[in-house]
Amino acid sequence: MKNAVTAFWVGVLFAVGLGLSGMTQQQKVIGFLDLFGDWDPSLLFVMGGAVGIHFFAYRWSLQRASPLFSTQWHIPTKKEITPSLIIGSLLFGVGWGIAGYCPGPALTSLVTLAWQPILFVVSMLSGMYLFRVFNRYVLPAK
Repeated sequence: MKNAVTAFWVGVLFAVGLGLSGMTQQQKVIGFLDLFGDWDPSLLFVMGGAVGIHFFAYRWSLQRASPLFSTQWHIPTKKEITPSLIIGSLLFGVGWGIAGYCPGPALTSLVTLAWQPILFVVSMLSGMYLFRVFNRYVLPAK
């Protein structure tokens, strides 16, 4: 239960941070990706702040024997770059550039009840479902 409560409040903190920084606005993301037009560097500062905080917090937290609400650390061990990782990254980047949303800001933007984030989230969930069906029924048939 502690994990769920902690995850909820971390999500709320993340959503508030996205909202305050303006990163829920499609034009901010698209402006950042428009390198040869009207470039908006604000996303770079948000990313830099997040990476900087994570850099120190991660090292500090690993000095503990275990996380606050778990008995062990759950750190990914895979380090190989696979075709699935490359293809997924490319699809994520293209979708991010076209829509101006990635999952976090899109979910945060749902509170506005605007049609764009609703359409994005419905499409994202549909894609996740189709991937699950494809992964379960099409790939094992090979």
